[in-house]
Amino acid sequence: QVQLVESGGGLVQPGGSLRLSCAASARIFSISVMGWYRQAPGKERDMVAVISTRNTTNYANSAKGRFTISRDNAKNTVYLEMNSLKPEDTAVYYCSAVLAEAPMRTYWGQGTQVTVSS
Repeated sequence: QVQLVESGGGLVQPGGSLRLSCAASARIFSISVMGWYRQAPGKERDMVAVISTRNTTNYANSAKGRFTISRDNAKNTVYLEMNSLKPEDTAVYYCSAVLAEAPMRTYWGQGTQVTVSS
């Protein structure tokens, strides 16, 4: 019912910044929670940041102070602003969404690669 498309990934040097975007096929106000997760090769997918319809946010400890998640309801888009990037931030970043009407189902985007290297 919901399609998510990530963009904005790429190669960046340590200390640099990237802004990831997640465009949703559904109106954001109908989605209870959206978030960003990341997965490095051979590792589990971990939560980076989440945001609710009420714009309450939660961040992984590794992201606090460096990453900011935000929503633009007019564009049906969620963003992840990443600053002061570190090599350990290298991963595939996935956008996720949960609909209030079907909270047992989590939708995922295809992912966008973020590589932090000099």
